[in-house]
Amino acid sequence: MLIQDGFVVWVLLGAMWGWLAPESAAEGKAWIPEALSVVMLGMGLTLTYADIVNLRYSSRVLALGVALQYLVMPLGAWLIAMALDLPAFLAIGVILVGACPGGTASNVVAYLARGDVALSVGMTTISTILSPLLTPLWIWILASTWLSIDPVPLLWTVAKIVLLPVMVGMVLRRYWQPRPWMLEGMFPILSMGVIAWIVGVIVGLNHDQLGVAGVVLLAVVVHNALGLALGYWGAGIPKSTIQQRRTVSIEVGMQNSGLAVALAVAHFEPLAAVPGAVFSIWHNVTGPLLASVWRRQKD
Repeated sequence: MLIQDGFVVWVLLGAMWGWLAPESAAEGKAWIPEALSVVMLGMGLTLTYADIVNLRYSSRVLALGVALQYLVMPLGAWLIAMALDLPAFLAIGVILVGACPGGTASNVVAYLARGDVALSVGMTTISTILSPLLTPLWIWILASTWLSIDPVPLLWTVAKIVLLPVMVGMVLRRYWQPRPWMLEGMFPILSMGVIAWIVGVIVGLNHDQLGVAGVVLLAVVVHNALGLALGYWGAGIPKSTIQQRRTVSIEVGMQNSGLAVALAVAHFEPLAAVPGAVFSIWHNVTGPLLASVWRRQKD
């Protein structure tokens, strides 16, 4: 729990930095894709070839969880954007969050919630591997309500930022075994710092446009709650354990919002990155809080 509490503080400090020194923070715009690639490289270093092969032994809850990830969050984002009548680039920003794979912080939160950690890692891995195809596809289908979208550049960006670093990390892991203090300490701390920095950059870029923060926060709160609730309910359709339902709920409700921010900056206006930045803060508050409640409950 300490790691996650620390993450919330880091993200809030990053946002404060962006607000107090917007010009300095905004200078980091060009480095957001590279920064996120470092996070994904760290994720790849935590995976082995055996982890991928062993996914075939997972139950249908894994497949259902990934299906919920790529149905509930993208479609929920579109419905929320339509219901709130969001301006075009804010609507696209919400859809970017919804179309992204699960966030890596969800694995720690699933552990804290006494969930099924193997299922959590499996869902994060599969949703990340599928993201170069499904993320651009959903953005193309849903964001076209507001703008004409070319999915090919999006596909290349997701592959470059997500899939390639993860694969490089897995190859490195095959020939190099990082020490436990690196896997459990240095890599998570580096990831937290990078995400906090990205949030600060986005706040700096949108310093004069944060009057929309109220409606964005409403959209993010509803979106996150929808993912957590429908993830928990949907995982109960097959015969599943309470640990599996908790895990699917967390995986569906927590997104790789850093990727949403990177896509917004690379292909749209900075305003489209605001929902991703707000989501980065919000889901790292609700996830650990929900895990704390579940941890105290009897199974």
